[in-house]
Parts: sequence; C-alpha cells; structure tokens
Amino acid sequence: MTTPTSASPAPLVPASGNTPAALTALLGADAVATPWWRRRAVWIGVALLAAAGAGFLWWQNRQVAQAAPRYVTEPVTRGNLAITVTANGTLQPTRQVSIGSELSGTIKRVHVDVNDPVRAGQVLIELDTSKLDDQLTRSRAALASAQSGVLQAEATAAEQRSTLARLEEVARLSGGKVPSKAELDTGRAGVARANAALAMARSSVADARAAVRLDETSLSKASIRSPINGVVLTRTAEPGNAVAASLQAVTLLTLAEDLRQLKLQVKVDEADVGMVKAGQTAQFTVSAWPARTWPATIRRVAFGSTITDNVVTYPTDLQVANDDLSLRPGMTATATIAATEHRGVLMVPNAALRFTPGVAAGAAASSGSLVSKLMPRPPGNNVPKRAGNSATREGSQRQIWILQGQQATPLTVTTGLSNGRMTEVTGAGLSAGQAVIVSQASAAP
Repeated sequence: MTTPTSASPAPLVPASGNTPAALTALLGADAVATPWWRRRAVWIGVALLAAAGAGFLWWQNRQVAQAAPRYVTEPVTRGNLAITVTANGTLQPTRQVSIGSELSGTIKRVHVDVNDPVRAGQVLIELDTSKLDDQLTRSRAALASAQSGVLQAEATAAEQRSTLARLEEVARLSGGKVPSKAELDTGRAGVARANAALAMARSSVADARAAVRLDETSLSKASIRSPINGVVLTRTAEPGNAVAASLQAVTLLTLAEDLRQLKLQVKVDEADVGMVKAGQTAQFTVSAWPARTWPATIRRVAFGSTITDNVVTYPTDLQVANDDLSLRPGMTATATIAATEHRGVLMVPNAALRFTPGVAAGAAASSGSLVSKLMPRPPGNNVPKRAGNSATREGSQRQIWILQGQQATPLTVTTGLSNGRMTEVTGAGLSAGQAVIVSQASAAP
C-alpha cells in the first residue's frame, strides 16, 4: 500500500524582496496593471461625496428660504373713494291726501275704485241729499220771510216819520200851542221804534241769507271731490254705508299725487347725521327687486329727532324718480347715501398703514449660525408692532412699506379720505400698481 505524499509548500518570499515579480505574485496581475484614476471604486466614492455635498447645499438653501420673511402684498389702486351712510325707510307719495266727509249721512254713490286716476275737482263720492235739500228749502223760505219783514218795517218807519212831520208842521203854524209837547215826544219815539224794527228786520235777512249759504255749502259738500290730480290708493267707502261726522273724520279714500315722483323717508342715526346734507346723492334697493338699484337725491334732513328703543334718529327725505311705476308706496327700502366722495385717487388698504416688518421667526434662535448669517433681514425696526384699530385721521403722515424685489422699502405718505377699509394716500414715489405690504407671514418651521 502506497501512502500519498503531500506537496511541499512554496518557499516564502523574503520581505526584502520587493520586486515586481513579488508584487505580481501578492496582488495579482490585474491590480498591478490598472492605475488608480481608472479604478471604479474610486469614482463611485467621489460621486457619493458629490451627491452628499449637493444634498447638504440644497437643504441649507431650503432652510434659508424658509427662514426668510415672506410678505403678503396688495397693489396700490386708483379709483373713486366714498364714505357712505346706510339707512332704512319706506317709500311714500310726495303728497298723500285722506278723503273724509264733513257731513253725516248715507253714501249714495262711489264713482272711483282703487288704482283709478282722478283729476282735481272730480266727484268721487255722493251722499244722500234728501235731508239737505229740505234744510235748504226751509232756509230759503226763512230768507223770504225776513225780506218781507224788512218791507213791513220800512212801511211802518215811513208811516211814523210822516206822522211826526205833520205834528211838527202843526206846531210851527200854531206857534207851539198845539199839539202838546207830550204828543210830539210820542211821535218822535214812534219814529225811533220804527227805525229799530227796520234794522232788526234787515239783520234777520242777513241771518237768513247766511243760513241759506250754509245749507248750500253743506249740499255742495255732499258731493266729495278730489283736491288733487293723482291716483286712488285705498277705498273704504261703499254705497249704503252711514257716515257720522265727528272731530276726526273717517277716511273714505286715500289719494296719492303722481306716483312717477315718490319720496323715500329714511331714519339716519345720530352718529351719521353730521355727514348727511341736502343735495347729496344716494342709491337704494327694495325687496321686490333685489338685483336693481334706484338713484335718489336728498331733499331735506329734519332738525327734529325721533327716539325708538333709546336710539335717536333723524328723518331724512329723498326724492325718487319712478317713471316706470315699478316702485309702490309702502315698500321698505335700504338706502346708501354717498356722504363724501373723492374721484381718481390712489388708495391702499388700511392694513398697509398699520404694518411694520419684523424679524423672521426663529432668527434669534439661530443667531450665529450659517443660516442666520445668510438670511436677509428686513430694514427698519426689528420689533414688530401690533396691528391695532387706530383711526386714520385725514391729513396725517403715515408710513407704508413697498415690496421691491424681495426687499421691503419704507415710504412716507399723507392720508386722506378713509371708508374703514381703504384709505386715500398721496406721496412722492407712489404710483398705481405698486405692491404694498399688508402683513408678514410667519417663517415655516
């Protein structure tokens, strides 16, 4: 049996034997033959390092962008700015007449109905005149009797004067012997009584004539006539109804003058009445036509006030044209009065007058870091102001901030008219379309 023999190990190369043959035997032929700049592992490592650097730069730029202040802007606009006053009221005819009766009686005829046009002097209602006709006949008879009494009194007076004249003539011819003095006094007294009776009779005639005129007037008022040209709004009179004359006449008809001209009476609050004057323009809407507006002109602002639930208001009348008769008396309207208006002015939001830029959030916490050094800071005071509700007085100097590129630039302006949301401004370097800063957004975390 033959025992296999193991191969003897190769002789070790001495350390000092740093020959090409030894390196080739140790590293292999390919490793010794390829240079380092052509090795794949080297370039893979370089690519990984470059990607890591680019990612770090992107992350750093993103942090800088998020930490930078972000502004909310609105453009400077040019247009018309007005201060308006809102008030509610009702539409009324320019002239409205309630027709009643001064006489008591029964309605005989009614010649008009609701919405009928009427003319001044037109007979609207007739009362039963039977009783009035009898009263007038009696008054005329009394007048005739009084006139007869005047004739009788005149005859008596003439007779008494003739008797006195004869007595006086006899006394003259007799030298005063006849008649006696008593007879002359009696004759003179008879003449005086006859003249008094004549005066009384004439007074009775005047009284009878007045009674006739009164009855004639009453008879004429039994025919109720229209005092104006207009239209019938309401009617409560019906034939056969009894009318009782009293201190306050019952309304039988309500007439309105030409409805092509109406009056809108609104109640202006005491806080706004100082801005409302006659001649100002207004617009109003009604519930019947919510998408339509009507123009109006203020005609009168009352000095007298009304108090309702402890609220003081002043009645204000507006003149309204109603050519198409789309508006009707009694409609509730909401009027917007243009108290003050400036046309073609530059305007900015009121928030722009209250804004002051501040340090971006997180800047103090990152003080000294690379991000804080690279982040742009807004100019001006670094302490932000609170946006209060301070009033913008006309003519005051205020500061606004204009965004130019990414930089907030201050600009001093003079304020004008303000409606609570927009304010008129003037100043050097201000023009329409500029981006004015109204607020500053918080930096993203």
